[in-house]
Amino acid sequence: MGKARTNEKRPGNEKSSRHQNRLPDRHAMDHAVVLVDTVCLIAGSEHLLGDRNDEPTQQLRAAIASHNTALLFDKLMEAFSFQGISDAAATSYMDAHGRVTWGNIEQAMARPGDCPKLTSYWTLDHCGYAKTSATCTEPSHFDDCPLPRHDLRNGRLNQTAYSLHLFIRDVAAGDLVGWIDDQLRQANRGTDRGRLSRMRDALVGPLRHVYGVSDKVLSMALSDLLMAAPRTKRHWFETGVSMIAIDTLVHNFLYRTGILRRFNAQHAYGPACYRANGCADIITQIAARIDARQTNSKYPATFPRFVQHAIWRYCAQLELDVCNGNRIDDRNRCGSRGCPLFHLCDRVCLSSS
Repeated sequence: MGKARTNEKRPGNEKSSRHQNRLPDRHAMDHAVVLVDTVCLIAGSEHLLGDRNDEPTQQLRAAIASHNTALLFDKLMEAFSFQGISDAAATSYMDAHGRVTWGNIEQAMARPGDCPKLTSYWTLDHCGYAKTSATCTEPSHFDDCPLPRHDLRNGRLNQTAYSLHLFIRDVAAGDLVGWIDDQLRQANRGTDRGRLSRMRDALVGPLRHVYGVSDKVLSMALSDLLMAAPRTKRHWFETGVSMIAIDTLVHNFLYRTGILRRFNAQHAYGPACYRANGCADIITQIAARIDARQTNSKYPATFPRFVQHAIWRYCAQLELDVCNGNRIDDRNRCGSRGCPLFHLCDRVCLSSS
């Protein structure tokens, strides 16, 4: 599938030396870059930014330019609906039962009933609606509550839809684009050091409290939204390309290859993946040493989302299907000699985590 690249500094990535100085082992970065750069050569997508002239992208770009909150809500909710289930199963359910829209909830909230949970974004906490049992934490208001009336896949998604709607109404004053602009503008102030991290946190931090939304799905949805923005919104694009979504495939790749161990960053999959020296932080550092323009000349030189996506494609069963639990018996060190990384990889036994 390809030969390993030699570890050389990529043009346009002057930040790498600063990141490297933070490493406890000066060879850890060199090892990681050779591994991941090879993965990018093999599995890196040339189409991650999509076709900016296709109809869906043009529609999304126009919605951003016109501050069309309703369409942006619909796009985010569709993305959130893929959480916790296969894409095929989620799509099949939505095709059969429909998708909840901003207009659906706005119409329902015109007569919200007396449930105190629907008073504001903050009071919706601990709604507790469960679709299978038709129960919630305010049973006396259940029959009049609009929240359970949408036929979504589970009760968590109903709560997510109302939580996101109320966030936009109460926190973003009904203008999601304006809120994103303000958050990025404020985070961009100050020194350049950590600027992109501040801008990511300015969006992900508040939205993380929308009910039922994981960091992984939120990062993926926001990245797609931000990268589709008109080029005049420079801060949107540069923030979007820097967003990383860590799933178990990406985490396990970093563990099996020994990257986490060499960075003194062993941790279990979960929130720690997004903390300092976690999976996302490490991929950001590695991405500063990989020039994504080698895959597509239209890509930015430093493109963390591309690097993360290449690792995911290398591992995913429906993509290249190389480094995953279906191929590797994690009770022992990986024995897949056909893997292009075999002689570079530390082949750490994942079950030891």
